Amino acid sequence: MFNIKHINPLFVVTVVVPTILSILYFGLIASDVYISESKFVLRGPVRQSESPISSLLKGSSFSSSDDDAFAVQTYILSRDALKVLNDKLAVGKAFSSSDVDIFSRFGGFGPWGNSFEELFKYYQKKIGVEVDETSGVSTLLVHAFTREDAYKINEELLALSEALVNKLNERGRQDLIVFAAGEVEIAEKKSQNAALALSVYRNQKNVIDPERQSTIQLQQIAKLQEELIASRGQLIQMQTFTKDNPQIPSMQLRVDKLQQEINAETNRVAGGDRSLAKKASEYERLALDREFADKLLSSTLASLELARNEAVRKQVYLERIVEPNLPDESLEPKRLRGILATFLLGMIAWGVLSVLLASVREHQD
Repeated sequence: MFNIKHINPLFVVTVVVPTILSILYFGLIASDVYISESKFVLRGPVRQSESPISSLLKGSSFSSSDDDAFAVQTYILSRDALKVLNDKLAVGKAFSSSDVDIFSRFGGFGPWGNSFEELFKYYQKKIGVEVDETSGVSTLLVHAFTREDAYKINEELLALSEALVNKLNERGRQDLIVFAAGEVEIAEKKSQNAALALSVYRNQKNVIDPERQSTIQLQQIAKLQEELIASRGQLIQMQTFTKDNPQIPSMQLRVDKLQQEINAETNRVAGGDRSLAKKASEYERLALDREFADKLLSSTLASLELARNEAVRKQVYLERIVEPNLPDESLEPKRLRGILATFLLGMIAWGVLSVLLASVREHQD
């Protein structure tokens, strides 16, 4: 006949009682937990050519990378995401519902655990994000006590992640456009200053284009020299064959005037501080500055246009591979596994404590 005196109290405490409590909890008390799963990946458009703007975009994390995935992962598990979820879906009330068992619900053991910080710690236990570094695929797991809550939270977190990616894109694109516009503004000022400096120089020196003007004046000098040669020839003929010709003085005067005019025009082209040759070097420097400023302005305008074209495109986007599922049955808790685990841990504890107690008795004896 069974004798209760033969029951080992240690076995009862370490194995029987915990196993019975485990059966009661997992069999009658523990609430069902539903899991909604989704998978997504962050991608960017493939660029066909490289340019300085494209390189800058890559340096600003516009192409798909692990950094983007980890940024989304960090946001999903952040207080900001929880605040939005709580405002839209009241997840705090859902997690603390009286329909959930007291051991699993949020704030189940009193009002002192109902702060937002405590809710955030609880939330992090219910949300899981795993990033596969090889494929770049991220898996989002949401644990909730109703199938609808699990689905809604998963769907909302994906929408928030897409909004985050778009926000990061917009900020990066705007920064890029502002940078390009700033370069255009600087180039415009340089171009305006170069044009103004050239205009001031022209007004001060009474010159438009020294090279063209010198060409015109050289042509004028050539014509004067032709006239001078012809006049000198006539003067020599008169002095040789008609020494008493009354036109000799006037012809001599004409030759002298032509020579003076040739000397004056020659000095204007070269030979003096106010000559075109002297002005040409300074003019060419100012003209080169204006040409360089104009080319710089043209280049920055092209860069700004390219930046605007890049801004129109969505650089990085979240692509859903697996949509959030509406679970049709609870996957947690693993009731039978929990009971067996409790029983096995109790047996291990009983065995260890039995050996320790036997060792102590043997030592005392």
